[in-house]
Amino acid sequence: MSDIERITQVPGLLQRDKDAHKGNFGRVLIVGGSRGMIGAPALSGNAAFRGGAGLVTLAVPETVQPAVASLCCCATSIPLKCDDDGRLDAQAVSQIARAAGSFDVLAVGPGMGVGVVQENIIRAVLAQSRSVVLDADGLNNLAAIPNWAELRNCPLVLTPHPGEFARLTGLDAAAIQADRESAAIEAVSQWGSENCPPPVCLLKGAGTVVTDATKVYVNDTGNPGMATGGSGDVLTGLVAALIAQGAEPFDAACLSARIHGLAGDLAAEEMGEVSLTATDLIDYLPAATRKAT
Repeated sequence: MSDIERITQVPGLLQRDKDAHKGNFGRVLIVGGSRGMIGAPALSGNAAFRGGAGLVTLAVPETVQPAVASLCCCATSIPLKCDDDGRLDAQAVSQIARAAGSFDVLAVGPGMGVGVVQENIIRAVLAQSRSVVLDADGLNNLAAIPNWAELRNCPLVLTPHPGEFARLTGLDAAAIQADRESAAIEAVSQWGSENCPPPVCLLKGAGTVVTDATKVYVNDTGNPGMATGGSGDVLTGLVAALIAQGAEPFDAACLSARIHGLAGDLAAEEMGEVSLTATDLIDYLPAATRKAT
């Protein structure tokens, strides 16, 4: 790893013109949600707004669309077609494919579940040219597609925890944790193709690792209180928001990891680690952003 550039200073936020409007700060499409998992896409949507995105749209199953929309009241929404049992229908794939061109970045996976339709959604978003952030079930469905790197035409950020990273790579989670940097760099270097350079991987955990196989950043913010349901969904929305505003995917991933961890640290200072929830992270994103930049 001697030729890998080690990043120690994260980039700042892009400056805003005084006469700017919401269209200047990016359009984010969040794809996810399912019965029993309505909170995940809403958390990502709210985090995207806190991260500065101008416009956010939630593409979720029509059976849960009203509930998800009520949890992220600033966003618009697209009700995805479902079958009579409430599962995503094949029409949902074409809905997302048609919508993708109207957005700057797609964040795919929070709460979406796994299955044939979900795998085809992943194939569709990989084939288009807009930036994509994959998390949660987006990664689990990706792991079921053997040749996914060859299908990709888009800038891509992957945000796995060690278990999801193990499914993507076939490595043992314990081995990954034993040398997180090397594991991330090695995997990312193999995920490039003739069409696209390697993606960015943000390997979550204590000392989150961000790499594109040429650079690596190890984050030093955050605490164990952030090991709670929904924390990763907040990070997904934040990464998507920064890319939508013009940040390069690697820079967006580094800055998001730092801000996300700082939000957790500020929340823990106020309420302790044990009581910290993902919604607390969203509440502390403004203060964390000021402190980080």
